[in-house]
Amino acid sequence: MERPFPIARWIALAALAVWVPAYTHYWGPQDFLYICNVAVVLTCAGLWFGNSLLLSSQAVSTVVIGTLWGIDVVWSAATQGHFLIGGTEYMWDASRPLWVRLLSFDHLAVPATALWAIRKVGYDRRAWVFQSGLAAVVLVLSRWVAPERNLNFAQKELVTYHSWGPAPTHLLVLWGVLVLVVYWPVHAVLARIMPAKRM
Repeated sequence: MERPFPIARWIALAALAVWVPAYTHYWGPQDFLYICNVAVVLTCAGLWFGNSLLLSSQAVSTVVIGTLWGIDVVWSAATQGHFLIGGTEYMWDASRPLWVRLLSFDHLAVPATALWAIRKVGYDRRAWVFQSGLAAVVLVLSRWVAPERNLNFAQKELVTYHSWGPAPTHLLVLWGVLVLVVYWPVHAVLARIMPAKRM
């Protein structure tokens, strides 16, 4: 069977071979519950299998978040440690090796790669629903795994670091913001401008 990404699939596999052990050692296995880290794994799987749904869903997941991450890193570098949005403070934590922190530029590489890939295999219109369901599962798990880490802001939100009420309410509000404010606009644009998934 012809593979749509004969070279990129091996690059993705090699990247995972470095990224997974590094993150496991320096950040801990619970770090893989971050939605952005789930995106790394699923994007690499999408390249390996040539799977349009995986690639499309991770484009939906990462375009906005990756852009905000990049803006925050650039802003904090330009202002010597002042964060415009927050969530990238760890990039300046000298207790972690620089090369490990630089691996976090996957926040930019993943959306760029996913967008490039779906131009070839087409955009799967089920991506928004798939990613919305995946986010719901990940957020619930994030609430109970390593609560002190506040994975995916499942304990406290990013801006004021307060909880939006009891756990179900907080998770529902957080999920709603992701699905309607972060994912839906990207899905709407990609469904319009990208070629449809090839049958």
